Amino acid sequence: MDLDFTVEQEDFREEVRTWLAGNKPAEPRPAGAERIRAFDLAWQRTQYEGGWAGIAWPVEYNGRGLSLLEQLIWYEEYARAGLPSMDSTFVGLNHAGPTLIERASPEQKSAHLPAILRGDVVWCQGFSEPGAGSDLASLRTRGVIDGDELVVSGQKIWTSYADLADWQELLVRTDPDVPRHQGITWIVCDMHSPGIDVRPIETMDGEHEFCEVFYDEVRVPLANVVGAPGEGWSVAMSTLSFERGTAFTAGQVRLATTIEELIATAAERPGPRGRGRAVDDEELALRLASARAEVAALRALTYSAVSRSARQGTPGPEGSIVKLYFSELEKRVARLAMDVLGAEAVRGRSQWLPGGWTGRYLHSFASTIGGGTSEIQRNIIGERLLGLPR
Repeated sequence: MDLDFTVEQEDFREEVRTWLAGNKPAEPRPAGAERIRAFDLAWQRTQYEGGWAGIAWPVEYNGRGLSLLEQLIWYEEYARAGLPSMDSTFVGLNHAGPTLIERASPEQKSAHLPAILRGDVVWCQGFSEPGAGSDLASLRTRGVIDGDELVVSGQKIWTSYADLADWQELLVRTDPDVPRHQGITWIVCDMHSPGIDVRPIETMDGEHEFCEVFYDEVRVPLANVVGAPGEGWSVAMSTLSFERGTAFTAGQVRLATTIEELIATAAERPGPRGRGRAVDDEELALRLASARAEVAALRALTYSAVSRSARQGTPGPEGSIVKLYFSELEKRVARLAMDVLGAEAVRGRSQWLPGGWTGRYLHSFASTIGGGTSEIQRNIIGERLLGLPR
């Protein structure tokens, strides 16, 4: 595959870079749920008004109708500009929106897609449960048909920004008497509905972005079912393929930047046991060089996956290769940072921690869990790409 961009794509990159430099938020992303929501939606609205929302979305849904390669260029330049990666608009733009474009009715599209792009609403994902995270088909949250409504009861967990969300892409079991993959339904749930209880979860890095969500006979119109009752597994696979496609590109660029920052830190910081510089230590130097090479390989893998998706029209299971490699590499780089810093990494603030290396290390443990664990990604690769038995 040719990894070179055309002249037109390079012109597009320069256009993106120029616009971001002149329009990116002047202040850093704040703390606190309501302030985060206001900041993220205002920034999304700025992108929409500037003509940069939904780059690869079809024109009929207020997108720009460009290719996935242009979308990839946007993510790369967005990351290089130092803008936030996992904000509260992520699910709407990268999960729910593309899924609705692919699988929803015209009425559902017109009701939700413009609001997502304009920055009017926040979406969250209601997939994982205490007993059904990696094994998503084991979910037990039920939806019972009552007239023209579904009555939903159960629990979801690890729901990012549920406390800020207006809408949720929600998986429920509507038929317990059929094989487990066939009895699931994908619905659009109003997070302000009576019977929904959202409880934030504090993680070990001190953040509260994850939540538990409890449903006590929550009534959802049957008109909010995407696809048809019982087709939720197929719709969910579309959702996850979008998540594992181009959505991690910005994170990859940030990872490459992190590695360069770490190499610069190792060139200044004392080496193990205080002898020489950290970068002069043979083992550390080899690991730093390997990390730099691996992020270049990851970039090539991503370009290959994007090119394949452009030909097929929808991201496929190949995205699991990118997701697996990215998350495992992110974890290794975070551990490498701790080894470069040595004991200072756990002593609190010092001149060697300006970029928050300790916070990155703590957060890296989520990389191989969120979006499907590494074990699940290996199963997908083995079964759907290599043809291995279950």
